[in-house]
Amino acid sequence: MNVTDAAETEVLIVGAGPTGLALGIDLARRGVDALVLEAAGELFPGSRGKGFQPRTMEVFDDLGVVDAIHAVGGTYPIGMIWKDGERVGEHHMFEPAEPSEDSPYNRSWMVPQWRTQEVLAQRLAELGGRVAFHHEVVGVAQDAAGVTAHLSSGRTLRARYLVAADGGRSAVRRALGIGMTGEDVDPNPTLVADVRISGLDRDNWHVFPPREGDDLLAVCPLAGTEDFQVMARFPAGSEVDTSPDGIRKVVAERSHIAAEDVTEVRWASDFRPRAALADRFRAGRVFIAGDAAHVHSPAGGQGLNTSIQDAYNLGWKLDAVLKAGARAALLDSYEEERRPIAADMLNLSTAVHRGEVQRGKATRQLGIGYRDSSLTVESRATVDEGAIRAGDRAPDGNVDGVRLFDAFRGPHWTLLALGVDAPGSGVGPAVPVVHGGAHGAYGTGLFLVRPDGYVGWAGDTPEGLDAYLGRFGLGA
Repeated sequence: MNVTDAAETEVLIVGAGPTGLALGIDLARRGVDALVLEAAGELFPGSRGKGFQPRTMEVFDDLGVVDAIHAVGGTYPIGMIWKDGERVGEHHMFEPAEPSEDSPYNRSWMVPQWRTQEVLAQRLAELGGRVAFHHEVVGVAQDAAGVTAHLSSGRTLRARYLVAADGGRSAVRRALGIGMTGEDVDPNPTLVADVRISGLDRDNWHVFPPREGDDLLAVCPLAGTEDFQVMARFPAGSEVDTSPDGIRKVVAERSHIAAEDVTEVRWASDFRPRAALADRFRAGRVFIAGDAAHVHSPAGGQGLNTSIQDAYNLGWKLDAVLKAGARAALLDSYEEERRPIAADMLNLSTAVHRGEVQRGKATRQLGIGYRDSSLTVESRATVDEGAIRAGDRAPDGNVDGVRLFDAFRGPHWTLLALGVDAPGSGVGPAVPVVHGGAHGAYGTGLFLVRPDGYVGWAGDTPEGLDAYLGRFGLGA
């Protein structure tokens, strides 16, 4: 894309991975002028991040891509353990969970990263969003009015705000001098590759346990494709050969699969599992999100999901400041809310990697919330134990024939009036109201649901509601 006519915009997003594309979608549907910059000449070609947790599927529902994500993916297959060319037992990667009324996407869903990015990029284009390839950001400068991004080409681009979603080696984070604190989760280097294999069934995730030392091999069919993802772990200090011949060799040595049955190697890389958290998520008019802010072990599938939810948290806040007249201080809540969540998810990823926690309820991310946020106001006198409180995720459900996720879908706030009267004068056209009786998950009360699907304010009466909405440029 030629950005000659886009030298100035409201938001620059650096990085066209899932985080940057999700943020681009959220801003585009809100009418915020944003430009996504990508240093490479195309979208990332590999499968690296491939698992979506239920909470992220709810985000995709709201962003208008859940049907497309369902169409190109599938459920995780049951693991099949092999020894000496024989099947010796099954291994369940996840605790079983079925969809329910309040959690309609209660299972993990597999989509290789390259396919996810295609879906997100298509949705962004439908909304009029833009991605500029071959645009590498090498530096940033800020002043009171905005941010200047310096490109490797020598050009500069200007924006009110900039979001760095440019990965674990983020050039923007480094340019800002923001440190990253972390640890090695596992000293063993790991190979990951997308390959084609003949003669291997696609019904299972094939696991070949170590024969000695650390030579684990796992071969997973990638849902919605003809590919398999190969993951192989090596002893600490090993040099990993990511060439096609190197991959064929390690597959043949560790399994009954012949080298010549690996008919094609489509993408390959290596990594050393690490957990790291940026010291800050904001520096003035620049925000960091996704892998630029937190780097996870791939175990448990928390990194990709946490990253997309970073974007989802930030998008509506940028819109409120840029379009609705909310005070710029609202943007401080991005780091306040997301950095503790990222820290918790890093601990969870590491625990799953080390076998201390099974993939299940905790990894689905449905329990994440913001009860301690400065944006959260719980004004009810009493709340039943187990009932939804301000700061919690707003679950799905059916209220007098209205499906709540249908009511929430879109860039707006939503007020639920359950078993109590709504404000007599309403709350303005920007905040639709759903009326109904007491609901099992919520109980009774007024629940103001944020654009990102969390309860921001809850009360027995409307007292205080107008003042709360006024913080975001809303109200009657």
